[in-house]
Amino acid sequence: QLVESGGGLVQAGGSLRLSCAVSGFTFDGYTIAWFRQAPGREREGVSCIEDRDGTTHYADSVKGRFFISNNGTKNANGEHTVYLQMNRLKPEDTAVYYCAAIIGQYELGALCSGAYGVDFWGEGTLVTVSS
Repeated sequence: QLVESGGGLVQAGGSLRLSCAVSGFTFDGYTIAWFRQAPGREREGVSCIEDRDGTTHYADSVKGRFFISNNGTKNANGEHTVYLQMNRLKPEDTAVYYCAAIIGQYELGALCSGAYGVDFWGEGTLVTVSS
């Protein structure tokens, strides 16, 4: 299960931190990703983090502004939280942000763009950046 939180309204230049509460993933070998979809646009990959070793990847549009992290080792129920710290937000960052899980080992850049599909989706959280 993936449950997002932390969305809201923020002025351009501000910051928000999104959280993805992950549960049920008691096995190794998956990646947690953040995707976003703005009105009238296709869904795009934002950032990914591998559960196995914490390797991360970022879309060029957010590199240097957004940072993905994991809050540590998961417990016996496979529970842990993945964060997306978003700084220097721009109006074009406005979108619904989705947490996703992809099971298996793939090239991270391609995986983060959605090339291998997604096995589990969260419900999404809306981020609105005003100019």
